[in-house]
Amino acid sequence: MSNRNDIADNIVEVLQDIREPRPVLVTREPFDVEKLAITQFPAILVQTNNETRNTESMASGGLRQGNIIYNIRGFVRGTELDRQRNELIEAIEETLDSDRYRGKTTSKVLSSQVTNIEVIERLAPLAEFVISFEVDYVFVRGSA
Repeated sequence: MSNRNDIADNIVEVLQDIREPRPVLVTREPFDVEKLAITQFPAILVQTNNETRNTESMASGGLRQGNIIYNIRGFVRGTELDRQRNELIEAIEETLDSDRYRGKTTSKVLSSQVTNIEVIERLAPLAEFVISFEVDYVFVRGSA
């Protein structure tokens, strides 16, 4: 499997373990938020976004470094939407910050961090946000 997929799978896995507020749906597969049942909220969608790459070494195999951004879209539904949204954002950020090297899933991660949080305007009873999560990692050319 690719490093990109390993990292994305790790993000999904750790977000599924959030205790409060416990997300019901955490996936990499796109969904229509308008068609989700009330019981499927809070919901989180993890999507791979842009990546930049640099060559670190010209030696055999060629060590390279990548900087990849994952978009983490969060959705809450009901009342007190601003409070729900803020609580979910904080839980996601704290969970991701608890291991900046993305655990044992991939030993190639140098660092990771939340770099941006964007609130998406929606009409009640839905609220949405996008967290940009940046990951720096190394790989050997041809293995990412």
